[in-house]
Amino acid sequence: MRKLITALLCFFTMSISCSAFAVLTMELTRGVAGAIPIAVVPFAATATPPQEVATVLASDLQNSGRFNVYDKQKLTVFPSEISNVSSDYFHRLGADHVVIGKVEELGNDRYQVTFQLLDMLRGKDVDKVVLKKQYTVLGRELRPLAHHISDLIYEKITGTRGVFSTKIAYVVVQRRPNAPTQYSLEVSDQDGYNPRTLLNSPEPIMSPSWSPDGKQIAYVSFERKWAGIYLHDVARGTRSLLSEFPGINGAPAWSPDGKKLALVLSRSGTPNIYVMDIASRQLKQLTNDFYINTEPGFSPDGTSLVFTSNRSGGPQIYQLKLAGGTAARLSYDGPYNARSAFTRDGGHVAMIHRVNGVYKIAILDLDSGVTRVLTGSMGDSASPSIAPNDSMVLYDTVSGGRNVLGMVSSDGRVQLLLPARNGDAQDPAWSPYLS
Repeated sequence: MRKLITALLCFFTMSISCSAFAVLTMELTRGVAGAIPIAVVPFAATATPPQEVATVLASDLQNSGRFNVYDKQKLTVFPSEISNVSSDYFHRLGADHVVIGKVEELGNDRYQVTFQLLDMLRGKDVDKVVLKKQYTVLGRELRPLAHHISDLIYEKITGTRGVFSTKIAYVVVQRRPNAPTQYSLEVSDQDGYNPRTLLNSPEPIMSPSWSPDGKQIAYVSFERKWAGIYLHDVARGTRSLLSEFPGINGAPAWSPDGKKLALVLSRSGTPNIYVMDIASRQLKQLTNDFYINTEPGFSPDGTSLVFTSNRSGGPQIYQLKLAGGTAARLSYDGPYNARSAFTRDGGHVAMIHRVNGVYKIAILDLDSGVTRVLTGSMGDSASPSIAPNDSMVLYDTVSGGRNVLGMVSSDGRVQLLLPARNGDAQDPAWSPYLS
C-alpha cells in the first residue's frame, strides 16, 4: 500500500503490499460515548454449539461501536423466556434492551433458533417484546443466521439497516524466505470469518470491485505478466478476461445497474478514464488529455463519475458527467486527495486525504465542500470502501509496523482494526447487500 502513496503520480492504482492470513479478528479501538446498553443472554440450547448464535450476536453489536453489550461474561442470570426475565436485575445492570433465545437440535443437522428482543423501558411483559423470530437452519447456517439476527436487532434499535451479513474482499500476499511471493484474492464475512480464496497467483492482484448484485468481483491481475481486468463469479468460481489492452488496465468500477465498468487505460499514452459496456465490450473514452486520470467511481444515480487527476498539479478529486462537459474539481482542502468513492446518498465522497504528511481517510461533503478527517493517530491509510448503509468505511492502514484492515464510522466516532494473524492485508472492498 505504501507504493500507492509514493508512486501516485506514476499510476495511482498500482499499489502492492504483502499479507498472509487466514482469519481477521476485530478489535474495537474507538467506540461511541454513551453507546446503547444491551444484554445478549446466552441462548438456552440442546444443540452441540450452544453459544455460537448469542456469541456472534454479542460480537456483532459490540464491534459496531453503537452498543455497550452485556454478554455471558458480565451476566449472572440467563433467562430464555420472558416470564423469567427480571426487570429489576436488568434495570440495575443498566441494560435498556435484552436479547433472549433458544437453539433446539431437531436432528439431521437441523436446528430451530428462536429469539426475542425486549425493550426494558416498557412496562408490561407483553409490551416489552419488540422483535420475535423463529428459524430452522442447518448447522453450517447458524453463524450466518446470527449475523442476520444482528442485522434485524441493529435496524430495530437504530433505524438503520445492519451490514453484518455482508462480505468483504481483499488482496493478500505471502512473502516467505527463499520462496516465491504468492498473491491471493480472498472473500470473507464482514467480521473476517469464513475466508475463502478466489484466486492464487505468483503475480500481483489489485483493485477488487463488487458488482451491484454481489455476484461478481472485477479485479486487476498480472498473472500473464501484464495487467488485465477480470470478472470473477463469486459463487461458481468461473471468470473471464475483460480487458487486456497494451499498457495500463486498471481501477475497475461498476455502474449502479451492473451493465458497465469504468476503467483506466493508457492506450493514448497516459492513463485516461473509459467506460466499457460489459455485454458488447464496447468502449467510450471519457477523458482525453495528457494528465494522469485514474480511480473512477460511479455516482449512485449513474449519471457521473468521480476520479483522481493531477490536472491541477497534484492529485485531486474531480467529477465528470457522463452526458459530457468539463470535469469539475471537488476537493480543495490540502495538496493531496485521491481514491474517492461516493456514499450511497450521493452527498459525500470518502477519500484519501493527506494531513501533515500522513495519509488519512476523510469524508468530503459535496454541498459545503468541507472535508472531515475520520481516522485518528494511526499510520498511513488507503483504499476506502463504503458500507452499503453508509455507516462505516473499510480501508487498509499501518498499525504496529504492518498493514491491517480497518473500519471507521462515517462520523469518525467508531474505529475498528481487523489485524491479520500472519501478515499484512490491503485493498479491501465492501460488498453490497447480498439479500
